[in-house]
Amino acid sequence: MAKLSKKIVTAAEPAEKDYFLWDDSIPAFAVRVWPSGRKVYVIHYRSGGRMRRYTIGQHGSPWTADLAREEAIKVLARVHSGENPSDARVEERKAMTIREFSNRFLDEYVDVHLKPTTQSEYKRAVDLFIVPKFGTWRMADISRADVSEFNGDMRQIPYQANRTLGVLSKMFSLADLWGIRTDGLNPCRGVQRYKEEKRERYLTQEEYARLGATLDETEDMPEAAWAIRLLVLTGCRLREIQTLQWSHVFFDQSELRLPDSKTGAKIVQIGQAAINVIKSIPRLEDNPYVITGRKKGGYLTDLQKPWRRIRKAAGLNDVRIHDLRHSFASDALEMGADLTMIGRMLGHSDIKTTARYAHLKRENVRLSTNLVSEKISAALLGR
Repeated sequence: MAKLSKKIVTAAEPAEKDYFLWDDSIPAFAVRVWPSGRKVYVIHYRSGGRMRRYTIGQHGSPWTADLAREEAIKVLARVHSGENPSDARVEERKAMTIREFSNRFLDEYVDVHLKPTTQSEYKRAVDLFIVPKFGTWRMADISRADVSEFNGDMRQIPYQANRTLGVLSKMFSLADLWGIRTDGLNPCRGVQRYKEEKRERYLTQEEYARLGATLDETEDMPEAAWAIRLLVLTGCRLREIQTLQWSHVFFDQSELRLPDSKTGAKIVQIGQAAINVIKSIPRLEDNPYVITGRKKGGYLTDLQKPWRRIRKAAGLNDVRIHDLRHSFASDALEMGADLTMIGRMLGHSDIKTTARYAHLKRENVRLSTNLVSEKISAALLGR
């Protein structure tokens, strides 16, 4: 590797995993490139018989390659004199604020380990709730009582409160792992989460008819109409349809082969009605996606806004997009599919997730039991 320069560091492209570019003038000096694109200057040195890593700072103002190299020389001089610069850093870490830690949390954990939809949820919790409340607080100073008060202030939005508490808890777990909190305590542990009411909404045959008629009239946003039809006819998750590419569609096998989903790669079996919808969609040569967006080569990123307009026109104001998936499962159960089959159709990784539909199955069993008992009762009466 050549001597690190602004040109070399700027040109370094992020990869699937983090990697180091080493400076040939100072072998212990390098820049670490994260998958998020973040670049950090570091030094590797030995102290007390162990290899240690000292972080100088992130590439950009004020740290250029030249300034970082000068700092590396100073730090290595302290190492050669018998000091361990990392000891001083322990105290610095204890002084790290939530705002400072959240940047590292998003770069090194969220962007690296989580799927895009989950990344968005985490970033929303951090940007809208955690940083506005605790941004200037030191990580080491936040107590369970502080978190409990914060959680109580969000009682009007219990679902978001629970998601935010989960994100905050993960932040403190990593703070312990990264040596930023050294007390071994997670102040989120023991804070009571709110009870969430599982909302169940399924479309009736009459509501399906109203939705279909509205989609037929949605001429000014055909991409949204196609997406809604595919959600209704496949039971797929929203993002699975949004990011569906033509290369994932196998008409002869009646399959969608999704390389990635909430539960990993999966195959979705589709019916002829869904196939007909897909075949009716114009295929753009410069766009790999089935449901295209306004940006060239991209997919339709926002379906919530057109869905609000569509559901209002159809008189379905209380129906969420995810309820279309629930309705697909409900109809499958009514037609006799068992929970294991429903789980495969929806791509559930755990049968417990599918079990939420068990009460619908029980209703079918109740009706069938009633028919059988009526038949036997009639036989006993000689009818």
